[in-house]
Amino acid sequence: MWSLTLILLASYLLGSVPGALWASQALHGVDIRNHGSHNCGATNAFRVVGWKAGMLATLVDFGKGFLAAGVVAPMVRLDPLPPIEVLGGEVGTVVGLLAGLAAVIGHMYPVFARFEGGKGVNTAAGMLFALTPLTMALTLGVFVAVLLIGRYVSLASISAALAFPTLVALRRYALDAPIDVSLLVFGTVLALAIVVAHRSNIQRLLNGTESRISSFQPAQGMRGRGEL
Repeated sequence: MWSLTLILLASYLLGSVPGALWASQALHGVDIRNHGSHNCGATNAFRVVGWKAGMLATLVDFGKGFLAAGVVAPMVRLDPLPPIEVLGGEVGTVVGLLAGLAAVIGHMYPVFARFEGGKGVNTAAGMLFALTPLTMALTLGVFVAVLLIGRYVSLASISAALAFPTLVALRRYALDAPIDVSLLVFGTVLALAIVVAHRSNIQRLLNGTESRISSFQPAQGMRGRGEL
């Protein structure tokens, strides 16, 4: 039996895998921490080195959260214990949330990349998809719709973050779906955290200076330098 401490440690180390950094280095020899927004996340990889590294980084970051909550967390064996509630939620769901949160922290402060990580949106999405796939599928629809309309990744991320707890509340209380209340509590806190993490993006959106995703090609500064 794994203890909760080992689950959280394993999830943190999993989250520390710097998908955007390693993908950019492997495919193009570029350290994206020195370019663009200097953020070690998938969005910056898209902007700096193009869609291939960006998509690979997205899949890795999403997978980290999914594996932490959906694979690592269940290693805590709950039977023969009956379902019990922790902070208003069943213990299995809460453990999954804690494991996913550890992966998000690992993504934001990765031990394998000098603690210089991304903002954790994709990793959080993977965690929640493992725990409530239908709600996350709807949330993903919100993300894609906002992204296609506005071409702002930051606005799409913020919109999706706010949509998730709203959808959880609607499904649980309006449609009587069997959704653990801890997902509503956690989703609300996570949405607020994502909004705070994007405060500089919000300011640029208000000022009209936020960068749009207009193409999936490498940034101009990366071309012709022998780095691609």
